[in-house]
Amino acid sequence: MAKRSAVKSKQPADGINPRQACPCGSGKRYKACHGLSGGPIEVPVGRPFEGLAAERELIALREFVPSATAPLTLTVETDRKVTLASVLPMAAAGLVRADGSAFVGLQVQSRSSDVSRDLARALRWAVEAKPGEVLSVVGPETEDGDRERLQDMLEPKAELEPTLHSDFAWWLPEDEEPTGEVALSLERANQAIMPTERIGPAAYWVDAGDRAHLRWVRPEPEEQLMFALARLSARGELGLGEGSRYAGSFRAHGLLVPVWDLDREQHAREWTTPAETLGTRLDEALTSLENTPLTSEERRARDGLIGRQITIR
Repeated sequence: MAKRSAVKSKQPADGINPRQACPCGSGKRYKACHGLSGGPIEVPVGRPFEGLAAERELIALREFVPSATAPLTLTVETDRKVTLASVLPMAAAGLVRADGSAFVGLQVQSRSSDVSRDLARALRWAVEAKPGEVLSVVGPETEDGDRERLQDMLEPKAELEPTLHSDFAWWLPEDEEPTGEVALSLERANQAIMPTERIGPAAYWVDAGDRAHLRWVRPEPEEQLMFALARLSARGELGLGEGSRYAGSFRAHGLLVPVWDLDREQHAREWTTPAETLGTRLDEALTSLENTPLTSEERRARDGLIGRQITIR
């Protein structure tokens, strides 16, 4: 009788068990996701803007602010002024106008495992490109040693002061008329825009049509913030007053973004003071956690809040 030989399953070269969850965060097993290619995988950077004072505004402009621009304070030597944009024509990664002014887009078509590195590559291009050039896509391909990140090119303590626009007319100089694909992209973008106003640092009022929302990128670690929100929820203090309701939260680039439903009949500025007051209550709740653990009622409130979370990668 022929002797049976044991066949051992091969471990991937990157050392990841095929049955384990894929490190990319898709929720699939590795063998059914990035393991299909048989190659190594770069785990996405969970908090790409960490260390920058502008972190929260960068997240807001990338994830849900439709039309906004903000000047950048660079640490690299250049005479060129570079403006950060929520989105550029045809979702370009960067462009340089004929007058030499440069723009870098946050909401782009492609990215690698590190959003910060993508933006740094686009920013480096914008500093060095010739007038009239456009950078369509910053892809995942990176030359060996190309590890410059946004933190290497921006002044870390510089805040970001976005200017919000009601449309995308700023895409073009005042004396230039849109043509071709740019004109079509501009028309579509203007049709899809949702009225948005900034009512505080990283706090944005958004008119979604049937209702309005407050989307607020918070700086605290997620667990501590959830504890504080739970404490306020158990006390009935989690709203912004009449016409408001806590809707849930989503994770974006390592930070939590709580969301409130608001009465859209009220003007955005009418929510500025209630948001400031809620911020004060949150600060007090966070401080109280240092000495007072959650009660059983507050833990139940926390569990309910966690059930209303989603993640945006």
